[in-house]
Amino acid sequence: GPMIYKTYLKTEHSDENIEFWLACEAYKKITSQRKRISMARKLFTSYIQPQAPNEINIDSPARKAIIRNIQDPTQSCFDEAQRIIYMHMERDSYPRFLESQFYQKLKHRLQTNGN
Repeated sequence: GPMIYKTYLKTEHSDENIEFWLACEAYKKITSQRKRISMARKLFTSYIQPQAPNEINIDSPARKAIIRNIQDPTQSCFDEAQRIIYMHMERDSYPRFLESQFYQKLKHRLQTNGN
């Protein structure tokens, strides 16, 4: 499911949202502080910092909080940004995905092959 949605998001040029969300889920599972710092920096440089290659659309307070906490990142330091991105997907791109030809064709194929 998430990979099908990601494929659709690529057509909208917004696959960074699901990539960031999934990366945050992986980040939360890191127990080693050393690995957490490394992953936090990768998330920051890929998605958070201004002009990042896959910059996500989050508000200034969320971005500033991450910038403040990036030196000593906690397990939850990306939670607010992840929540914002989830909300963008839930309210914006996911409803469009469900209405898209991409999804409708896939659903039809699955229903046809399932019967």
